[in-house]
Amino acid sequence: MAEVKVKPEVPDPMDIESRIIELCHQFPHGITDQVIQNDMPHMEAQQRAVAINRLLSMGQLDLLRSSAGLLYRIKDSQNASKMKGSDNQEKLVYQIIEDAGNKGIWSRDIRYKSNLPLTEINKILKNLESKKLIKAVKSVAASKKKVYMLYNLQPDRSVTGGAWYSDQDFESEFVEVLNQQCFKFLQSKAEAARDSKQNPMIQRNSSFASSHEVELSMEDIETILNTLIYDGKVEMTIIAAKEGTVGSVDGQMKLYRAVSPLIQPTGLVRTPCGLCPVFDDCHEGGEISPSNCIYMTEWLEF
Repeated sequence: MAEVKVKPEVPDPMDIESRIIELCHQFPHGITDQVIQNDMPHMEAQQRAVAINRLLSMGQLDLLRSSAGLLYRIKDSQNASKMKGSDNQEKLVYQIIEDAGNKGIWSRDIRYKSNLPLTEINKILKNLESKKLIKAVKSVAASKKKVYMLYNLQPDRSVTGGAWYSDQDFESEFVEVLNQQCFKFLQSKAEAARDSKQNPMIQRNSSFASSHEVELSMEDIETILNTLIYDGKVEMTIIAAKEGTVGSVDGQMKLYRAVSPLIQPTGLVRTPCGLCPVFDDCHEGGEISPSNCIYMTEWLEF
């Protein structure tokens, strides 16, 4: 008896296109030809190419190039209007910058991710900046380097330095004023608690204040309060707090109060060397040495 061969059913081109779109939604950063092949192993290469070309011609997919090869990504309607008239290389660079968010990305990292020549990247960056799609921001971590992010994003505090930096310069005087004001505020709380003539435990508890009682962001104020803790002027305690209480995080709240040292520190501790975190690495002729220590110079001048 002759063997009966069943001709494989030819998949509907519309079904192939729908499945490719579904894969692109599952992997928003893009899919390779191998991903499509693994998902539909019985489909011929020609059928796959026809479906992809049709989706590209209808403007439903973007064709990008990366270190992994060609990528097919679902086209975003908003980005499509922004990037109208741009070539695939420009779209790829824009996508890389968009993925970096408000922390930005260096041109060196863009080059690594896009696998494009540096001259081409610089040309694309200038073009995107002229269209006000991206912007260059100087980072406090590296003053001579710029990071790129989308034009409408507010840079992360790790890039700008937050409230303590202005045009990449550390505002030491501003920090010192805040340091003094926070300490005076806690001292006034402690004095008011002592004047209340209540029992010592109630006085102690009422002398605490939370970081949300001072204007500025909570994170900024806690940074200042931490410097007061390191100076031995303030102590911190953590208490349980109801969910939703102002100043609480994960059911906990930090409270601070001014303290007076029981004994004055010795003279050696008051010197920069007594508090220096790199004391063990300091020696004459080294990168860190007493002769070029700015803290020692300031202390001697004082």
